[in-house]
Amino acid sequence: MPFIVVSGLSGSGKSTVLRTLEDAGFFITDNLPPELWGAMHDLATARGLGRVAISTDARTRDFLGALESSYERLSRRREDLRVLFLEATAEVLLQRYNLTRREHPLGDTLMVDFARERTLLSPLRAIADTVIDTTELSAAQLSERVLRLYRLEHDFNLRLLSFGFKHSPPRDVDMVVDVRSLPNPYYDPALRPKTGLEADVAGYVFQDPSSEEFYAELRDFVRSAAERARSSGRHGYTVGIGCTGGQHRSVAVATRLAGDLRDLNVDVTDHRDMKTAEAG
Repeated sequence: MPFIVVSGLSGSGKSTVLRTLEDAGFFITDNLPPELWGAMHDLATARGLGRVAISTDARTRDFLGALESSYERLSRRREDLRVLFLEATAEVLLQRYNLTRREHPLGDTLMVDFARERTLLSPLRAIADTVIDTTELSAAQLSERVLRLYRLEHDFNLRLLSFGFKHSPPRDVDMVVDVRSLPNPYYDPALRPKTGLEADVAGYVFQDPSSEEFYAELRDFVRSAAERARSSGRHGYTVGIGCTGGQHRSVAVATRLAGDLRDLNVDVTDHRDMKTAEAG
């Protein structure tokens, strides 16, 4: 995985790129002078960090004199060193600044600042492996471009959590689904002490055509929600699946979904209440 330096004009989308990389598991250091690139590399290597991205831009203007030597030293040590530079037209940058009401780091009139900044950062643009003009890009489109550029577009996980409503729904999920309308194994004395991980319990839960129809609709809905989350640039989506006690139905549904949706890198993070539940 490359060591990435992100730079570019103020308002061109650096924050969006850094958030995208951070969501993809990168360790992020913002506003790092070039002279500290090597030290950051050594520290990250010592800590076993495989994904590192830093930003250097006009805010570090007092340190850009060391850019060329710092880049050469680090590039000799990291063949996968990559520099990404972002830019946009002055008109679009002005529109973005007017929306956010931010102050430009160079502190003059904005159109003058944009011109000065282009000149100041021209050495960084010159060493960039990739230059992206964000004039016509939305934040979501820029995120998608970056994910494709560094082959991160498949870094998505669908996380499933089973629980019991009587123990309260989880707060740290994106969506909660209720499977209490499915047949309840709790009322079969032979199945009551078992869990939804066992085949006979799952068979009871999905015993009739209406249960299968309900499950199919639920599966398709969860898939659609997860795929929309992935297409929006997110790297993970968590679904809580609840029955009464978290022992039977929610566990069986989460387990079956994990198999049916495995192409979404699905992971059953926890059967939260399976050990404590008394009713399924």
